[in-house]
Amino acid sequence: MSYQQKTKETDKSVVEFIESVENPKKREDAYKLIDIFSETTGFEAKMWGPSIIGFGSYHYKYDSGHEGDAPLVGFSPRKAKISLYFAPGDPKREDLLKEFGKHTTGKGCVYINKVADIDIAVLQSIITQSVQFLQAAYPNS
Repeated sequence: MSYQQKTKETDKSVVEFIESVENPKKREDAYKLIDIFSETTGFEAKMWGPSIIGFGSYHYKYDSGHEGDAPLVGFSPRKAKISLYFAPGDPKREDLLKEFGKHTTGKGCVYINKVADIDIAVLQSIITQSVQFLQAAYPNS
């Protein structure tokens, strides 16, 4: 049995997804984040799975043989917080997050309550750093 990747790029409408977010402030923040992420990366917003808005993509392959595609960076306006997805394993992220503003971190994500809590310039630096880190780590993407 081969592993089926859960989060794949889909043709679903990003705008339709954002419009389905109940909280109007979260919707507003989602549109702000789309502008920031697409301006910073030069990539168009695409839906990945049912709830992640991703920008760009890369193909990863682990030593275990497990491989797949993932967005270079992305975010998801979840009910509780907004999840921001950056390069996993990027050692420079910790330093950048010191200046980021109010956030918490999970395994591969950074969580924020709202865009007003964070420094946009630092967000742009983290996005750029993540994209460069992944493109260097996975040059054939």
